[in-house]
Amino acid sequence: MQRILLSFVLALVANVLFAQVSFNGKILNEQQQPLANATVLLKNVSTKQVLKTTSNDDGFFSFSSLKEYTKWKLNISYTGKNIYATNILVNSSNIDETYVLNDSQQELEPLEVRAVRASDKSPFTKTNISAAEIEKNNLGKDLPFLLNQTPNVVVNSDAGNGIGYTGITIRGSDATRTNVTINGIPNNDAEDQGVYFIDMPDLASSVGSIQIQRGVGSSTNGAGAFGATVNLSTNEVHDSAYATFSNSYGSFNTWKNTVAAGSGLVDGKFTADVRLSNISSDGYIDRAKSNLQSLFFSTAYIGKKTTVRFNFITGKEKTYQAWDGVSEDILPTDRTYNELGYINDSTFYKNETDNYWQSHYQLFITHRFNEKLSFNLTSFLVHGYGYYEEYKTDADYSSYGIPYPVSVSGDTTYSTDLVRQKWLKNNFYGQTFSLQYKNTNDELTFGGAWTNYDGQHYGNVIWAQNGGVANDYEYYNVPAYKYDKSIYLKWLHTFDEYWNLYADVQYRNVWYHIYGFEDDPELIRKSKFNFVNPKAGISYTRNGYNAYLSYALANKEPSRDDYEAGLDNQPKPEKLHDFELGAEKKAAKYNWGINLYYMLYKDQLVLTGKLNDVGAATRINVPNSYRAGIELQGGYVFSNWLNAAANLSFSRNKIKDFTAYYNAYDADWNELPQVAEQHHNTDIALSPSVVGAGTINILPFKNLELSLISKYVGRRYMDNTQNSSRIVAAYYNQDARIIYTIKTNFFKELSIIGSVYNVFNTKYNSIGYTYPEYEKGKVNNWNYFFPMAGTNYMVGVNIKL
Repeated sequence: MQRILLSFVLALVANVLFAQVSFNGKILNEQQQPLANATVLLKNVSTKQVLKTTSNDDGFFSFSSLKEYTKWKLNISYTGKNIYATNILVNSSNIDETYVLNDSQQELEPLEVRAVRASDKSPFTKTNISAAEIEKNNLGKDLPFLLNQTPNVVVNSDAGNGIGYTGITIRGSDATRTNVTINGIPNNDAEDQGVYFIDMPDLASSVGSIQIQRGVGSSTNGAGAFGATVNLSTNEVHDSAYATFSNSYGSFNTWKNTVAAGSGLVDGKFTADVRLSNISSDGYIDRAKSNLQSLFFSTAYIGKKTTVRFNFITGKEKTYQAWDGVSEDILPTDRTYNELGYINDSTFYKNETDNYWQSHYQLFITHRFNEKLSFNLTSFLVHGYGYYEEYKTDADYSSYGIPYPVSVSGDTTYSTDLVRQKWLKNNFYGQTFSLQYKNTNDELTFGGAWTNYDGQHYGNVIWAQNGGVANDYEYYNVPAYKYDKSIYLKWLHTFDEYWNLYADVQYRNVWYHIYGFEDDPELIRKSKFNFVNPKAGISYTRNGYNAYLSYALANKEPSRDDYEAGLDNQPKPEKLHDFELGAEKKAAKYNWGINLYYMLYKDQLVLTGKLNDVGAATRINVPNSYRAGIELQGGYVFSNWLNAAANLSFSRNKIKDFTAYYNAYDADWNELPQVAEQHHNTDIALSPSVVGAGTINILPFKNLELSLISKYVGRRYMDNTQNSSRIVAAYYNQDARIIYTIKTNFFKELSIIGSVYNVFNTKYNSIGYTYPEYEKGKVNNWNYFFPMAGTNYMVGVNIKL
């Protein structure tokens, strides 16, 4: 510790006593988008000294402490781009330059990704994340936890350690309202519109870049974005052959083993990449084990004008169910208690598990007609199947359509313990396309998609303690089909050197046919929607400054569960008007950003406690609600050994008027009519008014990086009544990370990464839910929470050959 402090002092003195000349640069592609991880070499003409760095997520790089009046050769390289080379003369003043790398003839630019991403000139609120930043945190946690430091993001975990089933909210909107694409292909479930990264374990190890657009954002493929868009790309090209071995171990017997290799560009035309991953963990919560495997394979032919790429991604998961959380009365004495699988006080069912297999087949064809015009067509198939298994005690035979067994003596058995499996088999397939044109002042993108979903929901009883059930008895089988077609046109016009005008319109047609539900197999619902989603904005970009103003309209169809209601209570589609106003400055040494947003919802679907025709809670359209807030972010490079970044969001998330409903029971526990309560101007459930994150990186010695990683989430109400007895408490969490990297003759790079999570052993909950009831005239709050682990760790070793 004394040595570290001495290093700090000496570095500070050196900064004060000696004048420094800095060379700062920004690297962009031809679309004015930043290029992260570009290699920058600076060679002294006289001394032959060589300095090397890479650009950050915003395309910036910096060299400091350059000697005055020296000559250097600059070389910038990036896969798929022509090498940029020039001479630099260092005088007595700092240098700030921008460099644009042109496309090489032989490149696999992910046009399918560019079509749905926002460029620096687009008037939308966005965050770009590079593969290098993902790698620092990729020790086994699911992808949402790798995004936890981005603005206005809150994550949660069923198992309490970020492995297994996880969730993410952005601006308070959960994954069902966040549009997620992988290489431009929709990834939201067609029916419930959720996102299940658990079905693609360790996808982060194959991701080359991520863009998060907060708010509606630009037009994209798939379900409407009602809070954010997350776009992942795996189609970046590795120009050189490589092999990596990544192994991690940590608390709760957590293992992550990943092997990846690639051919690089062979003859400048062919490339192949493969990755195998295995992740296992016992989880923090009792029995919340995860056993995850995945395979990623990609191969491509890269011609002068045409490229063809095929991706195969498959994953398998088996997790012990922990999705009910821990009840409030048990939480103080047993934070890890898991009620699922309960048989009796001493016995839990061993196979209370969720099991799912999913495979993605992706074919990309890209053709460049000339420097201005290009086209891409993507065909895809996602095949999934799996089930979750449950032990049910004292189940009524009639609930499963099974006649009551009658013994030889004439005795009738009305109930039994049984084991059931709920299955889902589905195919999701279709195509996306885009035609992109660009000249000096204009960028036009015409694109769209068609997708079909064929799903089969069915349930089997595989065992009954008291008999009377045939082997694998099927007690429901209900198919569903969904068809989605959309087209969009985007136009970005630069009408002088700094001002940009953006216009965007999308048409989307959705058909959804449901042929029964588990509790009501005879209930058929057919719906059809036609949505028009316009967007427009203006931006001003100059010398690293960017200011923008935009408006976007989004429409969204209801999810599967919303339709399980009577004809008089069928849900209406939701509508969102999103207004964004922001400004930011990006430089090599610092960056800052401020964004104001107002998201006005019409007919937002929210849980009110009202029961549908089969007695299940359902969402109801509320006429008026909104989210409004301010998002602040910034970063500063204090010196070569110290930098920091932080973001802070403040918001109001309100429902203007709605009615809450509660189940009610008398003194003898007879069911009474539901009790209704009127509420006005209450907080939207699970929407914190304050979210903050910060990272301090310290580099005291060569190859060593120490990081302090902080997160604050304000209190959240678990329902829409803003009742202080139904709250997920605010929390502050502190993590720490150390990375030591060396290069040897045996390895291209060897990195040791150690992370300590929840350093202060804070007892906090990532999320919760509630279902209050009136019992004997008084309200009883049934609150459940999802606790996070106390102090825990992961250690990883990454070897690159």
